[in-house]
Amino acid sequence: MRDRGEFLFTSESVSEGHPDKVADRISDTVVDAYLAADPYARVACETLVTTNRIILAGEVRGPETITAEYLAHLARLAVHDIGYDQEGFSWRNAEVSVHLHAQSAHIAVGVDAAGNKDEGAGDQGIMFGYACTETEALMPAPIYYAHLILRRISELRRAGNEMVKGLLPDAKSQVTLKYVDGKPVGATSVVVSIQHMAGMTPMMVKTLLRPIVKAALPEGWMPPDDEFYVNPTGIFEIGGPDGDCGLTGRKIIVDTYGGAAPHGGGAFSGKDPTKVDRSAAYVCRYLAKNVVAAGLAERCTLQLSYAIGVSQPLSLYVDLHGTGRDVEEGKLERTLRELVNLTPRGIREHLQLNRPIYVPTSAFGHFGRTPDAEHGTFTWEKTDLVPSLKSAFSR
Repeated sequence: MRDRGEFLFTSESVSEGHPDKVADRISDTVVDAYLAADPYARVACETLVTTNRIILAGEVRGPETITAEYLAHLARLAVHDIGYDQEGFSWRNAEVSVHLHAQSAHIAVGVDAAGNKDEGAGDQGIMFGYACTETEALMPAPIYYAHLILRRISELRRAGNEMVKGLLPDAKSQVTLKYVDGKPVGATSVVVSIQHMAGMTPMMVKTLLRPIVKAALPEGWMPPDDEFYVNPTGIFEIGGPDGDCGLTGRKIIVDTYGGAAPHGGGAFSGKDPTKVDRSAAYVCRYLAKNVVAAGLAERCTLQLSYAIGVSQPLSLYVDLHGTGRDVEEGKLERTLRELVNLTPRGIREHLQLNRPIYVPTSAFGHFGRTPDAEHGTFTWEKTDLVPSLKSAFSR
């Protein structure tokens, strides 16, 4: 597709108040609670949300001080922070059920380090990372701007700004960009669907959103008004988990690259960093981003694979999509292995993942974010390998 001279490509995003993202937020709240109490706790938490009901289930290994009552309290606080106090879904009176139990001993023995055996991967699987030069964040432009639109709306809503008065937490966006010679040149359509208070018309909502969307896009990229779709079905008063059931891990393309790169199939939220679904996907992005940031290529796709209980990855594959600048991909694969220990333990230590840093990842994508040294978040977005990569390839 990328070799075509001209084409359209679309990506979508969903807000923190989308039902699936509410579930992701609660699951990552559980992960952070356990890691705050014990950096080596094990968590695999799934959440279901529906009309005034929250259900947590999964496997954990951690301090007994993390009780079901405490997790139910944290779930309510998460819902409150998102902004849900509606008749059909409220942090005050939603019923919270916690069904977390001890991690399987058969899984634990494969993952735990013992004797001469290093810590193994928490499961088998394949993970992908991607980076490109389409945006300053080295992310594909369609997903980058789809996220940015919703993030701007959320920031204004949380600040109580009059620009978004009457708009509620549940929202989705979709951005279609036109590419010419492989480069994005403008948006041909933008879709935003957002829950709103009773009495607001679609035109009222569109009028509120137009300047926000225009400001989020590069100058001149705003599509014509008849290609700017806001709440295309009309009224959107019933939303959030009251309007649609939400589950952890159902927005894996939103969480990654918006369909512009392959996906291994594993979700992130609710999992501690021994689960390579999460930690290895993070290191794949880290490596791919550093390759592009070092000027070795305009695009980089990277794949890792693991077997449960085995520490070393089974494979590392790099594809520069013909954009490599005098870089042999086999040598690049060997160099990356030398720069970063790609065992589960090595990844966790290199990226400092055994910390309560995951709630911020639960909305607006896990990639293309800004590392925060104070809070230790998004370490996989650092470009600290650039000097070593340039040296290895004499840049």
